[in-house]
Amino acid sequence: MNRITLLAVPALGFLAILYALPLLMLLAKSVSTADGLSLAEYRSFFADEHNMRVIWRTLRVAALTTLLALVIAYPTAFAMSRAKGPWLTVYLVAMVLPMSLGVVVKAFAWSILFRANGALNDALQWLGLIERPVRMLFTETALVVGAANVFLPFMVLPIYAVVRQLDARLPEAAASLGATPMFRFFNVTLPLTLPGVVAGSAFTFSLAVSMYVIPSLIVGERQQTMSMLIARSFLYLRNEPLGSTISAVLLAIAVAVVVLSSIAARRLGARQ
Repeated sequence: MNRITLLAVPALGFLAILYALPLLMLLAKSVSTADGLSLAEYRSFFADEHNMRVIWRTLRVAALTTLLALVIAYPTAFAMSRAKGPWLTVYLVAMVLPMSLGVVVKAFAWSILFRANGALNDALQWLGLIERPVRMLFTETALVVGAANVFLPFMVLPIYAVVRQLDARLPEAAASLGATPMFRFFNVTLPLTLPGVVAGSAFTFSLAVSMYVIPSLIVGERQQTMSMLIARSFLYLRNEPLGSTISAVLLAIAVAVVVLSSIAARRLGARQ
């Protein structure tokens, strides 16, 4: 065992106690009954149609949030890569500064904007696009928009890290050979930036699929997500086996996303 590994041992031990041990206890709770080990809680959970709708809603919201963040982040990352001097600093501050604010603050701000008397409805009425306020708050669309905004830095920064290393001569070489802008993008630029896209998407999806504060403030109990079911099971129903079961399912989804993204990133790296 070398010195670097020895230096990492205290940190790894701390993480094991802080994260791994509680997770193992959570998994054990989900399969523990008075009669011994059983998967009864899992069978009961998946047999409930309401729970299946919540799982589907959670995955759908996470996927749409990731897609919207990607659409915004991709051109933003390229703009940052081309910025120089103070403009690059402005871009980086604009990305990093929101991360220092609490999620509660940002989610509550979006809930205020989406209200019937909020700034968005006022702006649309002032522009003459609507005659009266439209219902935005407590909708899935509002949740996706708010979550995409909150998690945007986690999509932009991985893509930016890859784009800034992109050799600008490659698209120029393709153009000199007669390649159209569309051909250059899909056959040169996009394949080279896919590792950043995969990493950013994995970060964003993992955060979106497990978010609790944002849906609680923007959609409330009307459109529950898996995290809200977990909180309800532990805090209100006092049903620890059910809460542990839902937590295990959510953990399995998050781990699957990370593993698949890692495999995809390695394969993309091998091709390049």
